[in-house]
Amino acid sequence: MTEQTSLREQRQIQLEEHESYFNLVWRKFRKSRVAIAGGLIVLALAVLAIFSSFFSPYDPVKLNMRSGYTPPSRIHFTDVNGTFYGRPFVYQWKQVVDENMYMHWVEDTGTLYFVNFFVQGWEYKWLGLFPTRLHLYGVAEPGTIYILGTDKFGRDIFGRMCLAGRISLAMSLFGTFISVAVGSVLGVVSGYYGGRFDNYLQRFVEFVQSFPQLPLWMALAAVIPSTWDQMAVFIAMSTIFALLSWTLLAREIRGKVMAMRETDFVLAAREMGASDMRIIFYHLYPNTLSHTIVVLTLTIPSIILAESFLSFLGIGIQEPLVSWGVMMREAQTIQTLGFNQWIIAPVLFILLAVLGFNFLGDGLRDAADPYTIT
Repeated sequence: MTEQTSLREQRQIQLEEHESYFNLVWRKFRKSRVAIAGGLIVLALAVLAIFSSFFSPYDPVKLNMRSGYTPPSRIHFTDVNGTFYGRPFVYQWKQVVDENMYMHWVEDTGTLYFVNFFVQGWEYKWLGLFPTRLHLYGVAEPGTIYILGTDKFGRDIFGRMCLAGRISLAMSLFGTFISVAVGSVLGVVSGYYGGRFDNYLQRFVEFVQSFPQLPLWMALAAVIPSTWDQMAVFIAMSTIFALLSWTLLAREIRGKVMAMRETDFVLAAREMGASDMRIIFYHLYPNTLSHTIVVLTLTIPSIILAESFLSFLGIGIQEPLVSWGVMMREAQTIQTLGFNQWIIAPVLFILLAVLGFNFLGDGLRDAADPYTIT
């Protein structure tokens, strides 16, 4: 039995020696259940954001003041008489006044509305190209279904959360890619050349790192003119986040390159007449990609939190753009939270996004070095 186990281990080692680096990374990554869970969370949020109109039974930007602060719809399978139905249904909410003259929401059990799937509703463009009215779920009129309730303007919170994911996720990805591109390239160049260029660049890195990020983010976001259009504000906010988060990656990549620039493959390339640009981008830079990808996945949550915080304070994304931070701005008062607790629902998407990217980043960090024994 011991000999068979030893033979299996030897065969496994031989197979791994002939596998490519990316195959080894994928093999180790898929063994981490936490990392797989994080990837599925990120994928689910991305699908909800991209196809937000399909998941929204009502137009998430259309005002409906009569439905302001409507509580989340309750899904039922049995009515008040105990009769069981094989499909879900909802009752409509109505406001009543109690003996103390307080308004309360109660369900009108006189009429039930069955939840239907793949229904026709408000018109939108599929992927921004093809007009359609198809939605995942809905109820027959005059009934309404709000999974997470409505805001003060009567807009479906779940639909707006899906729509807000487009801005929050796109801004974090866009800002992170800029940050990673700048930080990784400068880190490789600085570590390769060294000398005076490296000295000047590292002093500049230390100068940028000496500023507290949060106050500087707030200051830069506050000076964005209110007259700018939506795309300009989006690009400006992404650039602000990127320019203040590239320094740590530049330092880390510089250290890795300084350790690699005197290795045999770099010296051989130099002796064969390879130019500095070829050595940097063909030999050194690819060897830092594993670390760069890990930093990318771990930087995205910090930008999501920063955007949410600034938008919550009113100095980030502004209406008519909608992000998770913009939606959280409605939950600033204790009175609103006391009577309409469902307004804080966007924090769930923020929490899932941060946890998902952190789980994914941790899994990639472990899988990036497949030759270590865990």
